[in-house]
Amino acid sequence: MNSKQQRPLKKLLGIRGMGAALTAFVGLIIIYIAFGIINPAVFSGQNMLNLLRSMSKYLLIGIAQSYVLITGNIDLSIGSMVGMSAMIAATLMTTGMAPFLAIVIALIACLVVGVVNGYLVGKFKLPPFIATLGTMFVARGIAYMVNGNRNTDAIATGVGKETADAFQNCFYYGKTLGIYNTFWIALVIFVVFFFILSKTRTGRHIYAIGSNVDAAKLSGVNVVSTTVKTYLVSSVCSCVVGLILCAQAGMGNMEAGNMYEMYGVAAGVIGGVSPLGGTGILLGTFAGAAVWQTLENGLNMIGAQVGIQRVVIGVIVVAAVLLDVVVRNGQFGKHRKK
Repeated sequence: MNSKQQRPLKKLLGIRGMGAALTAFVGLIIIYIAFGIINPAVFSGQNMLNLLRSMSKYLLIGIAQSYVLITGNIDLSIGSMVGMSAMIAATLMTTGMAPFLAIVIALIACLVVGVVNGYLVGKFKLPPFIATLGTMFVARGIAYMVNGNRNTDAIATGVGKETADAFQNCFYYGKTLGIYNTFWIALVIFVVFFFILSKTRTGRHIYAIGSNVDAAKLSGVNVVSTTVKTYLVSSVCSCVVGLILCAQAGMGNMEAGNMYEMYGVAAGVIGGVSPLGGTGILLGTFAGAAVWQTLENGLNMIGAQVGIQRVVIGVIVVAAVLLDVVVRNGQFGKHRKK
C-alpha cells in the first residue's frame, strides 16, 4: 500500500474515537456471524428487522448518555424520564387528548428535567451523580403520580382505535420502505446529533469541557450553557424512547425505562465513549448499541438464560472501560517521558 493510499486511512483513524468505533463494528460482525452459525435463524430477514427495531431504543439512550459522558458527566435520570414520558403521553391520550399535544407536553416535561440537570451540574457545581440521582427520583415519582399510582388503560380507550393505531404504527409497529419506523426515527435523530457533535461549535465545546473544563473556560467556552445543552439532548432522546415504549405496549407503564440509564452507559462505552470525558463519537455509540442488541438477541435465540445474558454484557462493559483506562494511562505515561 503506497503513501497516497495510506493517507485516507490514516486520516480516518486519526478522528477522535474512530479506532474504538471501528473495533466495535468489527466485534459486531464477529458476534453476529458466530450466533448465526450456532442458530441460522439469526440470519433471517424478520429477525434482522426485529433486531434493528429493538436496537433503536438502545441507540437513542446511548446518544442521550454519550453526549453527557463526553463532558465528563453522567445522567442517572434517563430511565425515569423514559417512564415519565410514557406515562404522561399515555395518560393524556386516555383522557382523549390528541397524540400530538400529548407528545408535546411529555417532551416539555422531559426538557424541564434536562434544564434542571444542566444548571445543577453546570452552574451550581453539584456532582452529576448526586444531581441526576435526585431528578431520577423526581421524574419517576411524577411517572407514578400522573395516573394516580397505577398504569394507564389502553390509549385506545381515550383517543379511539384508529388514532391509537396511527400512534402505535408511527412509533413502533408501522414500516417505511420495509423497515420499522422505530429505526427510521432513531436514525434521523442519530444523524442530527452526530452532525451537531462532529461539525458544530457546540460539539467542539462539548469535547473541550470533557477534556479539561478549566482550559475550556479560559478559551471562552460557556460551560453552563454547553452543559445544559448536553442534558437537553439527553431529555429529547429519553422522551422519544418513552413514546416508543408507550406505542409498543399501547398503554403507559410506571416502570417503563427502568435501568435504561445504565443501558445508555453500556451502549456508549462499548462503542468507545469514555466515561472519563473528552473522547468518543456517536458512530461508536451506534456500534455499541448494535453490539448490545445483537448479544441480547443472539443469546436469547440460542436459549441462554437472562442471567447469563446480563453477565456477558456486564463483562464486556467493564472490559471496554478498563481498556479505555489502560490506553489513557499509557498516553499519560508517554507524555511524562517526554
